[in-house]
Amino acid sequence: MMKKKNMKEQLIIDGKFFSSRIMLGTGKYKNIETAKKSIEASECEIVTVAIRRAQNHKLKGNSNIIDALNWKKQWLLPNTAGCETAEEAIRIAKMGREIVRYLGQENNNFIKLEVIPDARSLLPDPIGTLKAAEYLLKNGFSVLPYINADVILAKQLEELGCATVMPLGSPIGSGQGLKNLFNIAMIIDRVNIPVIVDAGIGTASEACQAMEIGADGVLMNTAIAKANNSEKMAKAMKYGVQSGRAAFIAGRMSTKNTSQASSTLDHISK
Repeated sequence: MMKKKNMKEQLIIDGKFFSSRIMLGTGKYKNIETAKKSIEASECEIVTVAIRRAQNHKLKGNSNIIDALNWKKQWLLPNTAGCETAEEAIRIAKMGREIVRYLGQENNNFIKLEVIPDARSLLPDPIGTLKAAEYLLKNGFSVLPYINADVILAKQLEELGCATVMPLGSPIGSGQGLKNLFNIAMIIDRVNIPVIVDAGIGTASEACQAMEIGADGVLMNTAIAKANNSEKMAKAMKYGVQSGRAAFIAGRMSTKNTSQASSTLDHISK
């Protein structure tokens, strides 16, 4: 039986409505123009930017992706990528909110929380994530935490008051697809906040698969940025997400242990 939270036409995160269920990152593109065209092709509404990268550039003159996009059309999701501790993530999150305010999104308190202490595995720290999430929630942030596909952690973050959970499909930037499919499905079944699959998706069929099992959305970057044609891949990802969502709402047929005739004799005689 499908959860009612998953049946809504629009994606709802902390009371804000989005028509698109695809979110895009902004790193690794060949240039700003390619990133901009890919974002437009995807028709995404939520764009995430690493605050560590954004703060190193001036905010005027089309010198970076922050300046290149139309923030009346796009919703900025600042992220704490590159932070190794909870304390560092909290500090960067506060900088992110300042940038959001500068861009005119006064009611935007979103933060994609990443605490990643191991530069080799790039796996998120569950304890650091919980610690940072608790502080940020108390200070008015709408927290979207990036986590391993851990149902217990997802439930704990939901109980704290996080707006979503964002379990990884496979290691970030690997393009390996949904290696944690069973665990992600378990999270979808157990939590009542949106589940956004983040990291590891490599192509449109994998985005479709994430949506087919009931994910509320997907966030991707490398799969589009490193494709031979980023703009076309962005469009393919858009259709993959839409197709998977439609299939989930439709409800797949039940599987059977034996073959079944497509047309029975009774049907033919009628």
